[in-house]
Amino acid sequence: MKLTLSINRGIFLPKKTTLLLAIVFAGAIVFTGCKKQSFAPCNSGDFAQGKTKPIVVKSGSSIQAAVYAAAPGSIILIEPGIYKGEITITKAGIQLIGMNCIAGDEVVIQNPGDEDCGIMVHKGGDGFVLKNVTVKDFTENGVYLDYIDGFLLSHIVTINNKEYGLYPVHCKNGVIEYCTASGSADTGIYVGQSESVVMQFNEAHGNVNGLEIENCTNTAAIKNHSYDNVAGLLIVLLPGLPVKTASGILVTENNFENNNHINFGDASAGFESLVPSGTGILNLGADNVTIKNNKISNNNFTGIAAVSDLVLGALAGLPPEAFADIEPNPDNLSVLDNVLVNNGTAPPAGLPLPGVDLLWDGSGTNNCWKNNTYLSSYPSPLPTCN
Repeated sequence: MKLTLSINRGIFLPKKTTLLLAIVFAGAIVFTGCKKQSFAPCNSGDFAQGKTKPIVVKSGSSIQAAVYAAAPGSIILIEPGIYKGEITITKAGIQLIGMNCIAGDEVVIQNPGDEDCGIMVHKGGDGFVLKNVTVKDFTENGVYLDYIDGFLLSHIVTINNKEYGLYPVHCKNGVIEYCTASGSADTGIYVGQSESVVMQFNEAHGNVNGLEIENCTNTAAIKNHSYDNVAGLLIVLLPGLPVKTASGILVTENNFENNNHINFGDASAGFESLVPSGTGILNLGADNVTIKNNKISNNNFTGIAAVSDLVLGALAGLPPEAFADIEPNPDNLSVLDNVLVNNGTAPPAGLPLPGVDLLWDGSGTNNCWKNNTYLSSYPSPLPTCN
């Protein structure tokens, strides 16, 4: 699917997503009346609009109880404090908003023991909004969305959630913005088997993969900062999933630097343990990908790489037949106007490909590179875009 973008206050959004968020933001103006220089606590009047009275969760109370009591479309405001336990949402239009109006205020959702996910939004929870919360220490995922049409994840911090920090899958028409993710043994901020999703102005560090776009269409990563991960960004098409294509991906104006973390992925959980340390951007088999105007520096293996899924299969000891349900090669890739500095200087041992700024294994068709600033490439020269 071709990536169709419109401009909304200088931020690139898919057209349908722009319309959705105009509606969402009209019903969720969360900072009106909040003044950081004032030490008076926020109150529900600061967040009220229209005829809907928000539900306020007091510190020490239950967020889940408020969700159970809420009608679809309700705004639930959460006072600063530590809230322990999972939260499950299946109602449409629910907005969970932390009342972080004073510097130092935090709404923290924390694992009380061995619970899997901090916040789970299942089918039926379309139009979900989550803002101004920290989610930490869950054994699988911080925030998990499944089959959601229309969502906004904004100003969320995820810390040490074992698998994923933010994890929307089978979703569409969503925005992830101004979030920070760290300490995930798979991916900090992930979008999987989804369409028309924008990841923008986020920060990811200390994860195996900082950002990941897996088996998605019409998805964009814009103005993110990903550093001190094993890999800054993975764009990947994997076999064995219901969605068999990955296409129409835009990666622009991001900063991917110093992604040289030791790989701490669980070898029994998936392929993340095979991701080479020192990777800025890795495209594994995705088609119609545009990578432009990014800064990529000091990644020990490679700045931008495009390779076949069969390379992943070789590292995993899988035969080509394991990829029979997908077309494993990257096609129609454009790498344009990127600045690459000091990548590929210390690649991990045992890889079948060299360490360089720009890397291509020769697979796929209609792949091209133009107007990039770099010192090293493989092969050299790379095919030029018309």
